[in-house]
Amino acid sequence: MSARYEVELSLVIPIYNAATFIESNLETALRFLDEHAPSSELILVDDCSTDDTLKILERFRDRAATPRVRVLHNPVNRGKGYSVRRGMLEAKGRFRVFNDADFTYPVDNVMRIVRALAAGADVAIACRLHPDSHYIVNSQFLWKLLSRHWTGRVFNFVARVLLVGDLRDTQAGLKGFTARAAEAIFPLQRMDRFSFDVETLFLALRRKMKVTEVGVQFIYRKEPSTIHFFGDTLKMLRDMFRIRGRAARGDYDRDPSADATESDPRGSNEVHAVQTERAE
Repeated sequence: MSARYEVELSLVIPIYNAATFIESNLETALRFLDEHAPSSELILVDDCSTDDTLKILERFRDRAATPRVRVLHNPVNRGKGYSVRRGMLEAKGRFRVFNDADFTYPVDNVMRIVRALAAGADVAIACRLHPDSHYIVNSQFLWKLLSRHWTGRVFNFVARVLLVGDLRDTQAGLKGFTARAAEAIFPLQRMDRFSFDVETLFLALRRKMKVTEVGVQFIYRKEPSTIHFFGDTLKMLRDMFRIRGRAARGDYDRDPSADATESDPRGSNEVHAVQTERAE
């Protein structure tokens, strides 16, 4: 391992209003890291939750009593994309993986992502359409899942035409990056909400990085609001054209390393993350 990277694996979890379930998931995550990745850290990014999430995260960190568990707090709600970006740029790991807080992708899937990175991928993404993936679905949501699947296929078709080529699943909430890839992509990433996934993949492909799709287990436990789902889909479609516009203007062409200081590259990245968010 390069001396530059203090741990082998950074697991980043963006969190918002998760007080009802997050504590047990964090216990599961820490046990998983203890068993499978002793050289690791757990970075928890609270996106200005309005419930008791932050108190639970801080209590968990204090009880764990290890510098491996870090809690970051956004003083205002910024969105999942901002929280992932902040966690990735604060991370110290050779491999950096983010996973949704509800563990729709159970935490043991993280090692599938890590193995793909260790095998040579710059970016490894969960793919629900991969032949090795399988679903666990609550039967009451089966038809809703099918309708969302076909709507998602339409969105993915547009994303493939405009931005991501042959990638079949841009929105899965489990993705991993080598440190080099993360430090090249995330200082340029601008989308703060759900469109950040497709933007990060576009940036990886634009820089000729190897992106590998990984089969995973996917647990469909709950149904988000249909209104929000279709509304967010329309927003993401709009955002894809914004990404193309930025690319045409050359906004993604600068060298992120030019922003880093020799003394503390993570500090300068954090400042950049705030600057790009304000510009969005």
